[in-house]
Amino acid sequence: MQCESRVSVTRCGNPTLERRTKVLARVEEQKLFLGDPNYARTVRTWVKKDGEKSVVKKRQRVSPWWPLNPNGSYVFFVRSGWKPIEFEKGKSAIAVPSLDKLTSVIDTLFTRCAMVNSTSSLRRRPSRRRRQSASG
Repeated sequence: MQCESRVSVTRCGNPTLERRTKVLARVEEQKLFLGDPNYARTVRTWVKKDGEKSVVKKRQRVSPWWPLNPNGSYVFFVRSGWKPIEFEKGKSAIAVPSLDKLTSVIDTLFTRCAMVNSTSSLRRRPSRRRRQSASG
């Protein structure tokens, strides 16, 4: 089953905002993967065939971000690249008692991150003014 994500990753010229949007898209993929264990993201890649390059859609496996603890609970973490993101100093995961609760944890995390992302995109950096020389 192929599902489309709510988040589209586009270039906006702000690298921080682009990374945050990409992390939001990956969190959304985790929710889709939780609902369907056979979920795979679709990526476009260039393939050289008969001397010509062409774009081909390819399925890419999604790995879960929730390892099982020995006590039966789960630990949910968010990765940016290969590194887990710290929610607080020294705390990079959320303890979840069961897989049933994981959906609500992902939803809460997604809405909070989306709110932070939308408010930070509204902030603008102060523009730099050129000084006018006195002899001008």
